[in-house]
Amino acid sequence: MDFTCEDLTYIRNLVREQSAIVLDEKKEYLICSRLEPLAKELGFDSLLTLVRTLRRTSYSMLHRKVVEAMTTNETSFFRDISPFFALKECLIPDLIARKASKKCLSIWCGASSSGQEPYSIMLTIMEHFPELQNWQIRFLATDISETMLKKCREGIYSQLEVDRGLSESLLRKYFSKNKTSWQIDETIRKKIDFRELNLVGPWPLFPCVDMVVLRNVLIYFDGNTKKHVLRKIRHILDPQGYLLLGGSETTFNLDDHYERVPVNGTSCYRIRKQ
Repeated sequence: MDFTCEDLTYIRNLVREQSAIVLDEKKEYLICSRLEPLAKELGFDSLLTLVRTLRRTSYSMLHRKVVEAMTTNETSFFRDISPFFALKECLIPDLIARKASKKCLSIWCGASSSGQEPYSIMLTIMEHFPELQNWQIRFLATDISETMLKKCREGIYSQLEVDRGLSESLLRKYFSKNKTSWQIDETIRKKIDFRELNLVGPWPLFPCVDMVVLRNVLIYFDGNTKKHVLRKIRHILDPQGYLLLGGSETTFNLDDHYERVPVNGTSCYRIRKQ
């Protein structure tokens, strides 16, 4: 059943207000494909009934479920492999050298989705930097979706999910099989603190962070929201730390306090020295 223009505008405004994700007027197909399964799951006889219920009630868990359903959770282990080569060959060794006296490292993954990215970072650390076993590593991974965070904490992935980017050696070393799924070892799961955070909402009090990973997130925001998020990151990022964005993302024309640093076929960003 077709939406009215008012129904579409309501959903677009709801998602933008609660997550800053911009859905243009041509995304009716996306809204339908994401929300029709949700409407069925929640017992509504149609998507239109779900939307009309949203429109006549105040903000509730139902609205939140709709917003979560409209977030994009495309991810994979070691996605776009070049940033992980940069971590292994340059970024983490540099941080180890700089932080050697304190033996403390702080990492924040700002959009954990279903967990493959933060786990890929932790697996890189476990595999290539045994000296960090004696360090204090604070690894925070956040997401707007409690559903995704639950999956992160469980660390259970289908065969298809582990086949996307995860080597056989890492799979056998760090995962255990349970029928048709794989679960990452509890020792790895405990090393990452998964918490809920809306990037455009209030942030908790962060300690100084050595590395912020926020890949393929800013592309969904408008210019002002991108500036807002980059400014807040700048206030928590160590002056010698690193910001990793997606391959199509940049701080250029958004925040001149950052400078781009080419690293091993990819790039990252640091706070520009004044």
